Amino acid sequence: QVQLVESGGGLVQPGGSLNLSCTASGFNFNRLRMSWYRRAPGKERELVAHISRDSERLIYADYVKGRFTISRDNGRNTVYLQMNSVKPEDTAVYYCNVVVYSFDYYGQGTQVTVSS
Repeated sequence: QVQLVESGGGLVQPGGSLNLSCTASGFNFNRLRMSWYRRAPGKERELVAHISRDSERLIYADYVKGRFTISRDNGRNTVYLQMNSVKPEDTAVYYCNVVVYSFDYYGQGTQVTVSS
């Protein structure tokens, strides 16, 4: 059974930093691409970043490029999202994602609120 558990969200001031984590189980973590998505209030879920299984290929949405960094530790079955220079528009629920045999899986999400 695929399980994704996100953590690390919270309240942060504009310009601050947060580090999100997602621990995975139930599939062969080191063979699959992992992703972070987010859903802001009243908006559709949108891609934040992808990371290939070997961390060689990283893809970022334009609105987080240069501020967020995705990484993974295959030995710990964990993917991370380092968020720097956060803005109020980064406020959203952040979800970890994996596609296993053509099925999309998401965790329960972790809330990130950027406010002074």
